[in-house]
Amino acid sequence: MLFGLYAPVPHVTVGSDLVRRSIEGALGGLPDGQVDAQMQVARDVLLLADEAGFDIALFAERHRGPDLEAWILAAAIASQTKRIKIMTAVHPGLWHPTLISKMAASLDRVAPGRSSINIVTGWNEVEARMFGGDVLLGDDQRYDRAEEFVSVLRGMWENTPFSFDGAHYRVDGSELLLKPASAIEIFAASRSERGLDMVARTADWWFVGHDPRAGDAREVTESLRRAISDMNARAARYGRRIRYAFNPFVAMGHDPAAARAHVEQLLLSASADADRAKMLDYIGPAMNAGCIGAPERVREQLLAYRAIGIELFLFKFVPTAEEIHMIRDEIIKPLRTA
Repeated sequence: MLFGLYAPVPHVTVGSDLVRRSIEGALGGLPDGQVDAQMQVARDVLLLADEAGFDIALFAERHRGPDLEAWILAAAIASQTKRIKIMTAVHPGLWHPTLISKMAASLDRVAPGRSSINIVTGWNEVEARMFGGDVLLGDDQRYDRAEEFVSVLRGMWENTPFSFDGAHYRVDGSELLLKPASAIEIFAASRSERGLDMVARTADWWFVGHDPRAGDAREVTESLRRAISDMNARAARYGRRIRYAFNPFVAMGHDPAAARAHVEQLLLSASADADRAKMLDYIGPAMNAGCIGAPERVREQLLAYRAIGIELFLFKFVPTAEEIHMIRDEIIKPLRTA
C-alpha cells in the first residue's frame, strides 16, 4: 500500500490559507533575495511529507494561472527531498515528447529513481493556444496523440538513436545521451471509452474514478470494483497489467460529521465566499469515498479499497503540518505493511 499527495499549487489545493497568500504577489516582483512564496509553501509541505513517509507527490501542470511551472517546481523540490517520488504532469499538446524524455531522464538522475510522469490529455483550449500548443477536440485524436507521445518517450529512453513515424510525431534518429536512472512509470486518469483503451495500451498506472452519482462509500467501492474489472480485461487484451491509484479526500475527527465540519471550517477561513461553493463541489465526490471520520474507520475503508486492487492512495486534504502528521500517525504508520 502506497500513499501520496498533491504538491500544494494553487489550482489543485483547497482550504489552504498559505497557498492563497502565496499567490497574492504573483504579478509583482520580489524583494532581493526572497524566494517566491509558492516555492516556500511547496518545500515546507513536501519536506514534511517526505519525512512522514509519503511515497509520491503529484505536481499538476497549469500555465494559464499564477502556478509556478510544474517541471521547474518539481525539480527544485526533488533536489531537497530524500525518498518521495516525483510525479510531474505533462500535456502532450504543449510539449514535444523528445524534450520531455530528456527532462524526465534528467529529473530521474537528480533524484535517482524517483521520477514519474502523469499524462494529461487536456481540455483547456484557451490555455493550450495561449502557450503555443493545441487541444485536439476529438477523443480519438487526443488519445491517439497521447499513445504516440508515450511511445516516443519509451523509445527515447530505451534506444539511441531512435526514430518514429506517426500521425502526430515524427522522430528521425534522435539521440538521448542521458538515460533515466531507472524505469520511469507512466500514470494516466482518462475516463472516456477511447481514453480507457489508451490507458490499457500504454499506462503503468490508472487513476481509477468512480461513478459521480455514488453517494456513499459502499457505492463508491462497487463502482471502483467494476471499473477495475473492466480495465483488467482491457489490459489483458494487450498482454499488459495495470496498477491502480485512487484520490480520496481524507479528514479525521471523532465522527464523519465532525471531520467534515473541520474541512468546511478550513475552507471558510481560506476562501472567498464566491470560491467556497466551487471548492466544495470540486472535492465533493472525493469526500464521498468514506475516508472522512474516525481514524479507525478511515483505515478500514482504505483496506477495503486495497482488497479490490488499489495500491496507491493519492490523498486530497488541506495541506497543513497538522494534517500531514495526522495522516502519518493514523494512516501511514498503521497501514505501512498492509
